[in-house]
Amino acid sequence: MPETTAPTATDPSATAHPALAETQRILSRLIAFPSVSSDSNSDLIAWLAGHLEASGARCEILESPDGRKANLWATIGPDRPGGIVLSGHSDVVPVADQDWTTDPFEMREADGLLYGRGACDMKGFIAACVAMAPHFAAAIGDRPDARPVHFAFTYDEEVGCIGAAHLVEILRTRPHRPDIAIIGEPTMMKVIEGHKGIYECCARFTGLEGHGSAPDKGVSAVEYATRYVSRLLGLREELRGRAPADSRFDPPWSTVNIGVLHGGAAHNIIPGKAVVEWEMRPVQQSDRDLVVDALADLVPRLDAEMKRTHPGAGILSEVVGEVAGLEPMDDNAARDLVFALTGANSAETVAFCTEAGLFQSMGMDAVICGPGSIEQAHKPDEYVSLSQMSQCLDMLEGLALKL
Repeated sequence: MPETTAPTATDPSATAHPALAETQRILSRLIAFPSVSSDSNSDLIAWLAGHLEASGARCEILESPDGRKANLWATIGPDRPGGIVLSGHSDVVPVADQDWTTDPFEMREADGLLYGRGACDMKGFIAACVAMAPHFAAAIGDRPDARPVHFAFTYDEEVGCIGAAHLVEILRTRPHRPDIAIIGEPTMMKVIEGHKGIYECCARFTGLEGHGSAPDKGVSAVEYATRYVSRLLGLREELRGRAPADSRFDPPWSTVNIGVLHGGAAHNIIPGKAVVEWEMRPVQQSDRDLVVDALADLVPRLDAEMKRTHPGAGILSEVVGEVAGLEPMDDNAARDLVFALTGANSAETVAFCTEAGLFQSMGMDAVICGPGSIEQAHKPDEYVSLSQMSQCLDMLEGLALKL
């Protein structure tokens, strides 16, 4: 969904929202925090908490297990079920080895575009939410029957949605849960109701080296890795036949990709080491379970077979990362709400992963809609347009009226 036509500051079709100037100020401050996933986001989260508290929000800073990073959970409105979550991740991808025109952590405005790392992915949405917080507070007031609005600003989305998974674990323990989540990833303000999940795995094979003339005296790590890959390829073909009849993904079935397979040193040496790295993109949870269960049966059998020749041989399998998909649902209150707020009448699916599936796993209805284009994310000179930010503010203003 590339932003093919960049609006200019004088574009008469790009009507500025009254809160746009404040949103720009907040976005400039957020971009100035270099919250790359490898570093701490704690200063950014503390700044956001202070800003939201000044607007009347109740804020909780929920630290990561190692204390280096944090999620922010903030609420405006009564402590009751049925609230609406506005979700965004605070971390950004690195800028190393990218050719930026100017400092990536200093926002620059030119021709109706706001440049900076995270401008569209996804500090622009966070800035809009924070700028509209006083409007939410005014709309809700002290009415006990109002729907609360929650702000969920997370860490480490770019490296596996780790912060959101941590947040969801905490929310599951609480008596009152929201029922709608709007995730503001860059979609050009289009309504997105589904994306595939991702499951990433690394399998390391340790054999017993020896001379190639006596293969029975060694354990070939490469041969066992090949048998492992062969099973994955068989599962890949099985998944093609399991595509839901109404699947809207491209391709419509769950996929398996073998990304890395290496091992061995020479043709006449029994290889003692091999590594397989692969990923699966499931369209439904049952497909994920099929593959995981099949490997849970295969790996112990291969491991035992290797150990019969050499006790030190074996397989170490590690899940590198897993992100739940967002399954399109016939009944989706979040999608219908955003339809009403934006005037859209159709929803799409996308290839990239988000935190939406984690909220859906809690029983919430979830939808993705935010300013900017995913085509700009992770690139040098990342930007979001002023017209997109105004459209986002219009959506949030409409939400305030519905609370």
